[in-house]
Amino acid sequence: MPCPTMETLLLSKCTVFPARESSQPDMKLSVSDLPMLSTHYIQKGGLYTRPPFPLSDFISLLKSSLSHTLTHFPPLAGRLVTDSDGYVYITCNDAGVSFVHAAAAHVLVRDIIGSVDVPEVVRGFFEFDRTVSYQGHFLPILAVQVTELADGVFVGCSVNHAVTDGTSFWNFFNTFAEVSRGVKRITRQPDLSRESVLISPAVLELPSGGPKVTFNVDAPLRERILSFSRESILKLKAHTNHQKWGVDGGEIDAVELMGKQRNDPLKTVDANVTPLNRIRTAAKNGTATTAEISSFQSLCALLWRAVTRARKLPSSKTTTFRMAVNCRHRLEPKLDPLYFGNAIQSIPTYATAGDVLSHDLRWCAEQLNKNVKAHDDATVKKYIGDWERDPRCFPLGNFDGAMITMGSSPRFPMYDNDFGWGRPVAVRSGRANKFDGKISAFPGRDGNGTVDLEVVLAPETMAGIESDPEFMQYVSGY
Repeated sequence: MPCPTMETLLLSKCTVFPARESSQPDMKLSVSDLPMLSTHYIQKGGLYTRPPFPLSDFISLLKSSLSHTLTHFPPLAGRLVTDSDGYVYITCNDAGVSFVHAAAAHVLVRDIIGSVDVPEVVRGFFEFDRTVSYQGHFLPILAVQVTELADGVFVGCSVNHAVTDGTSFWNFFNTFAEVSRGVKRITRQPDLSRESVLISPAVLELPSGGPKVTFNVDAPLRERILSFSRESILKLKAHTNHQKWGVDGGEIDAVELMGKQRNDPLKTVDANVTPLNRIRTAAKNGTATTAEISSFQSLCALLWRAVTRARKLPSSKTTTFRMAVNCRHRLEPKLDPLYFGNAIQSIPTYATAGDVLSHDLRWCAEQLNKNVKAHDDATVKKYIGDWERDPRCFPLGNFDGAMITMGSSPRFPMYDNDFGWGRPVAVRSGRANKFDGKISAFPGRDGNGTVDLEVVLAPETMAGIESDPEFMQYVSGY
């Protein structure tokens, strides 16, 4: 059933201030923050069933809990300032955040999650549509919008991308939900320090009026959520690693599920002969000769091949697969896992279209795997040094028709957001920073290793991957 394309109706708008006055000093933007001044505000939010109490009470609750949450995240209630030397700071001046109450009364929850393409009405669930982060000099750094649906609500947040990355964004959102359901002591206090190699004396020179986004915001696009079950992901990973598919055979690696995710480990028939034990034995005996390809890298390689095939590129054309990586644990000394701000870098992997399509899935995944593994402390610091020699904003887009950009992460706790009556039914984003080839990875709602990909492509490319048997055999529902 197609979703109505009606506009959302603005019911009210106000400014919410922190419950306590901030004592946080000005925070200088880092070499990871500054390039984001040319990008749109991050827009992410949760779709919920209707709360079991009046919506007017829910709105009051959210305003109050947002006010208290801001006391732990003072940068979000501040503004950007540029000093006379050209350095950009966040001044934690308690200027407040925008709070919007809107309605899309004829839209049902099933309209949002049951549509093949993400319906256009979702764009109206977020404040600061297509707002460039530089505008944080004049506009709030954060806006929260609550949109009433016929049988549910959508809670959407728009946050300045020069102030937060995905890790910081979801820590705020998780805390906001935590406070809303009555938790008195938050569990994940953000680290607001500014004492690391990311803080630089380099000055980013900006044009008068601020930078603009580097892609065509009006290009025709299609956007879909493609879901991958746990079984499908494990089957794909086994295929990429040239392993047999089947629990009884013991050829499925449980290391990633055990070590990288918070889900139940994979069970085997013989509890004493686990995949993890086999891997340890192989390593001890020296028989483990090839790098283990992760589930996510396998999925990225699958997508790389499908999109390259659908674009019908010449075999000599160089394709690029960019992956955003978290640098907090890569730096030495490590940053706090809850370091507040941007601590990300973009890793490009290059290969000709001919190589992507003539080699097997493992070859493509190995190219990604090698680059991710090599992105250590020295590499992070090399990227920092390169930027300091040539300060610039981050160029987002598909400039040569052969680029894919993977953002977000299936490890982000997107569904750990219970405002008092249950977890989200779905997670969706606005139209910020979307262009042909922009992919965002979300955890599936069921957890347990499931993954959702938010795929944004040119219409003809989307049609191509939808008819690609290698790719679609792993998509749930097909």
